[in-house]
Amino acid sequence: MIVRISGEGQYRLDDGDAQRLNELEGAVGEIVEGGSEDGFAGAFAELLDYVREHGDPLGDDELDASDVILPPADLGFDEATREFTGEGLIPD
Repeated sequence: MIVRISGEGQYRLDDGDAQRLNELEGAVGEIVEGGSEDGFAGAFAELLDYVREHGDPLGDDELDASDVILPPADLGFDEATREFTGEGLIPD
């Protein structure tokens, strides 16, 4: 699975990481849908850190289609309310 962090790059993760990504994205989504900024920064950082730590960065010359596109690390809470709604960012 290829995951892009906007403004940063792409990472190749094992398909087995999809469940944990869904859990982390779900936690961010719950915080956002709850309307309180408390805990958002930490939960979003955990999601991005998981991708960085478990994924292998793709080189700039590798142009694979991304299966998942995550917002940039500097995403603010107001922007997150537009990104983390409905079905979420990570397809089932």
